[in-house]
Amino acid sequence: MELVVITGGSQGIGRALVLSFLAAGYAVVTCARNPEDLAALVAEQPGAALHTLPADLGQLADCQRFADFVLGLGQPLAALLNNAGAYVPGRFQDEPADGSRLREMLNVNLLSAYDVTRMLLPTLLRQGRGHIFTICSTASIMPYPNGGSYGVAKFALLGFTKTLREEVKAQGLRVTAVLPGATRTRSWDGVDLPDARFIDPADVAAAVLGAFQLSPHAVVEELLIRPQLGDLL
Repeated sequence: MELVVITGGSQGIGRALVLSFLAAGYAVVTCARNPEDLAALVAEQPGAALHTLPADLGQLADCQRFADFVLGLGQPLAALLNNAGAYVPGRFQDEPADGSRLREMLNVNLLSAYDVTRMLLPTLLRQGRGHIFTICSTASIMPYPNGGSYGVAKFALLGFTKTLREEVKAQGLRVTAVLPGATRTRSWDGVDLPDARFIDPADVAAAVLGAFQLSPHAVVEELLIRPQLGDLL
């Protein structure tokens, strides 16, 4: 059975991706920082080909530990979905003076994807096939006044994805950037807006699966998804 690797799969878009690819018949391996959330996910999918590992991909050592766990399963890799990330809004002028917010945002939103991709890329290249997705954001293409270091990291993540696409397209690998707008996840807990103003994570997952299921002769380079009524500013 082919393996789909999904980082940050215990909640939100990541959880929807896990459920979508399991339903499509793939084995899935995922990670998250909270072991209890992972255990709950496994309990909800009895008998599923679901492998989990608690890991904080903002830490290089945990990226390596997760990559080793994936490769240790010994299954061909169908796709890597770099979904792990964190949203911390705020203005540059209000961030800590030591620059720690930017480093935090780069670690969890950019370097997690870079490191896991680099660690699994040799296997994908040897296969000569596979699909790499990065879950970016509309913040990757549109600056927000309250975006701060989060926006910088997401712009950089899109740049990484575009560069990777050019590098590996002749080697049989497809690369897709996914840019969702406001999606109903825990990041928006406490916001007094109706669900209709948000994207359902299941819709993001369905769009990703659709892009994945295209023939090897076609690739969706960028998948931009917004709420029907537009962005939340």
